[in-house]
Amino acid sequence: MSPFLLTRTLPEDATEAALRADVLHGLGSTPKTLPPKWFYDAHGSDLFERITELPEYYPTRAEREILLARAGEIAAASGARTLVELGSGSSEKTRHLLDAFPDLHTYVPVDVSGSALTQAGRALGAERPGLDVHALIADFTATLTLPDTPGPRLVAFLGGTVGNLLPAERAAFLASVRALLAPGDTLLLGTDLVKDPSVLVRAYDDAAGVTAAFNKNVLSVVDRELGADFDLDAFEHVALWDAGHEWIEMRLRSRVAQTVKIPALGLVVEFAEGEELRTEISAKFREEGVRAELAEAGFELTHWWTDEEERFALSLSAAR
Repeated sequence: MSPFLLTRTLPEDATEAALRADVLHGLGSTPKTLPPKWFYDAHGSDLFERITELPEYYPTRAEREILLARAGEIAAASGARTLVELGSGSSEKTRHLLDAFPDLHTYVPVDVSGSALTQAGRALGAERPGLDVHALIADFTATLTLPDTPGPRLVAFLGGTVGNLLPAERAAFLASVRALLAPGDTLLLGTDLVKDPSVLVRAYDDAAGVTAAFNKNVLSVVDRELGADFDLDAFEHVALWDAGHEWIEMRLRSRVAQTVKIPALGLVVEFAEGEELRTEISAKFREEGVRAELAEAGFELTHWWTDEEERFALSLSAAR
């Protein structure tokens, strides 16, 4: 079995502190918001896995299609000896990449979940005896320090997750990734593409109601962790296309006028009937926009791959 090392860069209580801060800020704002990262407790992660298998939800299948077809080209173009994956989770998609890198020395999965990192890292170590796995328990949207590993490095940020960041947040995030890299290192970025709004809305409002349950799960997390009394049945799932910003918004709409108490924060939150709480944006992209945002952060886009139906793109960019 290859070496497996797990490093924690987040304090043990960082998750609870971040949740408290996000709930206090988001529910005190106008309009009210909660960040999408709080969907993903164990139940939420299971729900998202179900979403990826739904007929309406194309991004996972489209990205996998590209990875299977282009992994060899990605490996050859990057020449990477270290692969860093941000938000790695189970590292399932990464296996398509790992198989294509003959000279890869180290894999660095980065995630906030230590249990997911340990399970995935040990499995990969058993499957690939020659690969060092150095996992990081870290928040990749905060300041990140990578371990000392051989270059060139390839940072992979897959799944279209970059679309969950507002434009200013994306700019800061891409600049922070560039700061980790040396000239000639590369970034592999997954971006969902602008397309027919009806296709986009269906992907976030499936007929079986799985996405609705996933959306409401953020309220369950606040109830459980902070002692809140959100009634999930008092909210309905909303997904809509914002043509001006070219993003999907997921919201929870209050069915009635109601008062929610969050004892752990000493907070009382009033919702008017019909008032909406935004839980996610999912920006959709065009090639020229991605190229411009990467250039602003210090990257040069060198390769652009899409699935056959041009629904999703993977881009490879070199650090300048």
